[in-house]
Amino acid sequence: MRTEEKLYTLRYKKDDKSHLAIKDVNTCLECTAKYGEPQPCVSICPANVFSWQNNRIVIGYENCVECGASRISCPYENIDWKYPQFGKGIALRYA
Repeated sequence: MRTEEKLYTLRYKKDDKSHLAIKDVNTCLECTAKYGEPQPCVSICPANVFSWQNNRIVIGYENCVECGASRISCPYENIDWKYPQFGKGIALRYA
């Protein structure tokens, strides 16, 4: 089964507030200059939460599978990652 098909089995309860944030947008520009595109956070995320558009990082937090990969993928530790509020975020359909 492909990753996209597995991600389809997940259920999300969208939170109005993002649990992901970029601490300093200029650091993302430094990362791009050093590591190129796609940046580490963009290439490692299995749910395509991060994307690079118009010289800035865009976060689609609603798709986050809360795996923690973005927490460790940023070489500058520039991603502020928290769990979503209680009762929000990802819910597994199949155990």
